[in-house]
Amino acid sequence: MLELNRSTLINSASQFAIDGDVDSLSRFGSGHINDTFRVKTNHVSGRSYLLQRINNQIFADVDGLMRNTNIVLEHLKKRLAVLGEDMVEKSTLTLIPTKTGSLYFDDTHGGYWRMFILLEGTKSYDIVETPEQAYAGGQAFGKFQKLLADLDANKLVEILPNFHNLDFRMHNLRLAIAADTLGRVQEVEDLLDFIMDRERPMRAILTRASNGELPLRITHNDTKFNNILLDQDDQVQCVIDLDTVMPGYVAYDFGDAIRTIINSAAEDEADLEKIKLNIPLFRAYTEGYIMEAKDFLTEPEIESLLEGVFLLPFMQAIRFLTDYLNGDTYYKIHYPLHNLVRTRAQVKLVQEMENHVDELAAILSSSVNTHI
Repeated sequence: MLELNRSTLINSASQFAIDGDVDSLSRFGSGHINDTFRVKTNHVSGRSYLLQRINNQIFADVDGLMRNTNIVLEHLKKRLAVLGEDMVEKSTLTLIPTKTGSLYFDDTHGGYWRMFILLEGTKSYDIVETPEQAYAGGQAFGKFQKLLADLDANKLVEILPNFHNLDFRMHNLRLAIAADTLGRVQEVEDLLDFIMDRERPMRAILTRASNGELPLRITHNDTKFNNILLDQDDQVQCVIDLDTVMPGYVAYDFGDAIRTIINSAAEDEADLEKIKLNIPLFRAYTEGYIMEAKDFLTEPEIESLLEGVFLLPFMQAIRFLTDYLNGDTYYKIHYPLHNLVRTRAQVKLVQEMENHVDELAAILSSSVNTHI
């Protein structure tokens, strides 16, 4: 793979159908997967662009990834066309094709590049701090799903197969237990008992899906708050980071968003007493989500939302524990027991949810009754 020097970046940026010539390039954002650069040109429009090198170690099917992205963006633009061209461009990402009309540029040295218009004047937050922000997050992802609800999910490829498939995650865990590469199984028997005791009820979404109760939707699959761009008044403007957009079930997106905002402590908090539920943020996100999603959700999908809230931290605990047993080969760790600490933190989060299940269910029911 070519070194990311200025010459390489300018050559890659120049492959796209941008206005003017490249004037300057600079690193942009704090993403950990793709390499992202802001590109300014000498064109009178003053428009800037985002140039990204796609991490094809994670996203091996670059062609499928870019076709997914293009299908989703084109559909969003059609649904939002009533807002006018200027607002559509502000409300969705816009791909810039190469000069030959391709969705991405293959530099033949292992680098795959794409380009978007940079949405100026926006901001994002890594952590949800207020109910107002949580409500905006729920609105954003609820509207995202709503706008895509009439797009056939089978038109998209599964970029990360089995990403939220509990059976797949449990299979990997059992393989790690059987191998016991580092002799760590004995020290985590309490965690394994916790997981095995809950495996069957945690399969509720898979069971509903296999029974034909849940429609296959197009879901985001990475519903962190920093994947939402807000305007200067903290109003939702655009959902970003569409790399993991693929067929799925709405409860996965809802559960993953709640997992990231309801925990009062960090994902790797070692002091389990600090892990409590932030109920006001749960209520706000739920209300924002239901307000937008009410128009398309089916009754079984509504029933599955709370199941997703429990499933996603449970499945994340499985993933952390599997990596710990395998010798910490997937997640980056900062000290030897990091994945074990992460596992125990997610298990504690599930336990806290179990202790407050009636309250969480009542909040969800109230939101549904208010808006539907």
